[in-house]
Amino acid sequence: MSTHDALVERNSFGTAGELAVGERRYAIHRLADITPAGLPISLRIVLENLLRHEDGVRVTAEQVEALLAWGHDGPAGAAVDLSPSRIFLHDTNGVPTLADLAAMRDAAHALRGRAGLVNPTIPSELVVDHSVIADVFGRPDALERNVEIEYARNGERYRFLRWGQSTLRNVAVVPPGTGIMHQVNVEYLARVVMAEDGWAFPDVCLGTDSHTTMVNGLGVLGWGIGGIEAEAAMLGQSLSMLLPPVVGVRLHGALPEGATATDLVLTITEMLRAHGVVGKFVEFYGPGVAQTSLADRVTISNMSPEFGSTCAFWPIDDETLRYLRFTGRPAARVDLVEAYAKEQGLWHDPVAVPRYTELLELDLGGVVPSLAGPSRPQQRVPLDRAKEGFRSALATAITLDRAAAPATVTSWADEASQESFPASDAPAIDTEVPVSEVPAMPPPDAPVSPRTSGTVPVTLDGGTAELAHGSVAIASITSCTNTSNPTVMVTAGLLAKKAVERGLRSKPWVKTSLSPGSRTVTDYFDEAGLTPSLEQLGFHLAGYGCMTCIGASGPLVEEVSRAVTDHDLTVVSVLSGNRNFDGRIHPDVPMNYLASPPLVIAYALVGTMDVDLMTEPLGIGSDGDPVYLRDIWPSSREVHEVIEATVDADVFTRAYADVFSGDDRWRGLDAPAGETFAWDDGSTYLRRPPYLDGMSPEPAPVRDITGARVLVKLGDSVTTDHISPAGAIPPHTPAGQYLTELGVPGFELNTYASRRGNHEVMMRGCFANVRLRNQLVPGKVGGWTRDLLTGEIESVYDAALGYHDAGVPLVVVAGKEYGSGSSRDWAAKGPALLGVRAVLAESFERIHRSNLVGMGVLPLQFLDGENADTLGLTGTEVFDVRGLAEAVAQPGGSATVTVLADGRPFCVRVRLDTAREADYYRHGGIMRFVVRNLLGAGQESSTS
Repeated sequence: MSTHDALVERNSFGTAGELAVGERRYAIHRLADITPAGLPISLRIVLENLLRHEDGVRVTAEQVEALLAWGHDGPAGAAVDLSPSRIFLHDTNGVPTLADLAAMRDAAHALRGRAGLVNPTIPSELVVDHSVIADVFGRPDALERNVEIEYARNGERYRFLRWGQSTLRNVAVVPPGTGIMHQVNVEYLARVVMAEDGWAFPDVCLGTDSHTTMVNGLGVLGWGIGGIEAEAAMLGQSLSMLLPPVVGVRLHGALPEGATATDLVLTITEMLRAHGVVGKFVEFYGPGVAQTSLADRVTISNMSPEFGSTCAFWPIDDETLRYLRFTGRPAARVDLVEAYAKEQGLWHDPVAVPRYTELLELDLGGVVPSLAGPSRPQQRVPLDRAKEGFRSALATAITLDRAAAPATVTSWADEASQESFPASDAPAIDTEVPVSEVPAMPPPDAPVSPRTSGTVPVTLDGGTAELAHGSVAIASITSCTNTSNPTVMVTAGLLAKKAVERGLRSKPWVKTSLSPGSRTVTDYFDEAGLTPSLEQLGFHLAGYGCMTCIGASGPLVEEVSRAVTDHDLTVVSVLSGNRNFDGRIHPDVPMNYLASPPLVIAYALVGTMDVDLMTEPLGIGSDGDPVYLRDIWPSSREVHEVIEATVDADVFTRAYADVFSGDDRWRGLDAPAGETFAWDDGSTYLRRPPYLDGMSPEPAPVRDITGARVLVKLGDSVTTDHISPAGAIPPHTPAGQYLTELGVPGFELNTYASRRGNHEVMMRGCFANVRLRNQLVPGKVGGWTRDLLTGEIESVYDAALGYHDAGVPLVVVAGKEYGSGSSRDWAAKGPALLGVRAVLAESFERIHRSNLVGMGVLPLQFLDGENADTLGLTGTEVFDVRGLAEAVAQPGGSATVTVLADGRPFCVRVRLDTAREADYYRHGGIMRFVVRNLLGAGQESSTS
């Protein structure tokens, strides 16, 4: 009897049925007889998932009934247990995830002698895409050189991934150089409908990157979760979630000529962020769905984290099937998707209006060419007002207190989904700026460099150029958000071709790069003859990976970097990415604009943001006449003709023919073997994680927190990168000093993201972002705090050590949207290892709150209308948290506890939103919970 057969026998609702697809027969859970009228399609998928796993223990009949009553008289926000069909990871999150699994194997072996109990039970697919950096650019060998450097930096990490792939069941690794995880998912990995053991059921994909939502455009339900939750799901645990509100977005009309999918997604991001969709599903419906191509849909779904929703779901329709055929999916798979969607009510009906919680509407015909910036994806500005918007943003920046953000301070910051990387190089490769030249975390008295008020002359390519505020320092066609879309990519290629024909070239101070999310892009560029024109403008292929989008942008043009540092120039980047937080793209580039690929090229040509592309020329052509954007912008007919002639299923079939094999470098890695991983005590990349050290067979009772001090007191919108930066490790920070003392030379310090398998590094990098503003040290920036036991200003890490030695527990106090940004589990692991027991915040971002619980750190939320300021909290108080045992016994997110600050009481909500989260907290985190459950099950099976 299969697992699914056993579950069906226990199902209380009699939904077992059969689906015929040609000559094949599949068992299914029929939804037609049980689904309430008007239930949103995304929730129908959740319903099927509950029915398939309803066993009376983990998934109960009451959970199914709560979903059936959704939107009527059912309990608001009822908790249910979702079981993903697969887990999706990338390398910088995947390495620590597999390291945690390896540590669990060690614990299982130590306690029961059964390391093999720890194995993923569902497909777990990892794409290596976050480690390649645009060190080399603008030259024909850029790809080869960057890959060479990538392997030199990351060989040890990659060998560990090879161990995981060969040792752990159900783990598949897509090697470096294949593409970006989400584009690979959409173009190849996504099943849409799974077929397993004779059963057919929806593909539910949960990933460790927040942009996992991109697959929603294909009709696959999925979103980003923390790496800690992913580990539990890989080992057979379900994801406890609250049934969400569902916001219906009705689309009608069609995009006008000249508007792109990028313009559309920036418009939607602005609209939905303003409306408020955090913690909600978004589902698109209406006649405009059929007018939106699949490539445009996945572009929109990709940016679900930017507008705040859990997912951004599109129903299956004929366009979905066309795309599946277009990308080379087998005919049998396409037939199954069509038959299943129609049978189960997952097929789009353009006139139906499901029973949504809230309704919004967007006329596609009103979308106009746009950018977003300078520091948030929702800061959309129409192209014809971009110059005005830039000047306004620059004026605001100039009036900022420079002492609070010294211009001499730089940091490779943020994400991701997400990361940032150094301008470092590997041994014996004489390319760019070494990590040792990246400035350290600033001391409290860091000097302020003078801001220029005019232009700065620089010598470039044998001539003199003038740089000024607004000069474009980076122009990058990057990110799966846009490179997955043939329409915008071919538009960019044709625009480049026309620009070259008119005699235009990119400005010499602009760092240009092309890093598509799939080899399919370069294949159709080559086939269409567009590659030479792109290269003449400096857009040589730099790599197949996230690169500039996650801050792996590498060094600027050297003379530009020097001018920026010496004269405090405010330069900008323009990229076809999904996030543009301050410091994310490059430490020397404070203003960042998201734009479509053709607009990226346009700004590379003109070289400044201080221009109106609608009325001012891009430059002077070879004929002496001015050339305007409208002169070289290709028509939709031209774009369509190129796509029809060059992009077909064969392009995708060739690109993914050997997707798991890798190149000679990958295959030549000497991968270790063994049921447990042989940790090397001398390694600076991989250390056995300490989370399970000293673990007892049973959890200790929940106790109150007493005598706690505040490690950091923070404001609003603190991102996970502020908490745990991903970028270059400066040599004079605690992490840099630790590595230097171990003999690691400056040019090999690499990044925090690359060293996430070493907790010693990551602990020292916690709250080490050089742009962090800690209110305990007003006027200072960086990873500094005040040791409240001594009154001294110290690094956060050193202060935490002092508190640990004194036996003092720690708390963090913060404002709204604490933990926004990427799904970075180290933003919870780091504070936990430093001794943080609780975080008091005005509100939490979804993934980060879950990660805190997963590490045994208690999320406490101020009551509505209250915050640290209204309560008069300075952060210097001694904190007690009382009544925890009683509150943990009442999960649901509404239980309160009393906090005493220097004896003054106030109440806060305990954000343990489900019974499962309460279990995690009682056990001291997910990993301990999972190991104890695995060992208990293993002991039962061995004695039965």
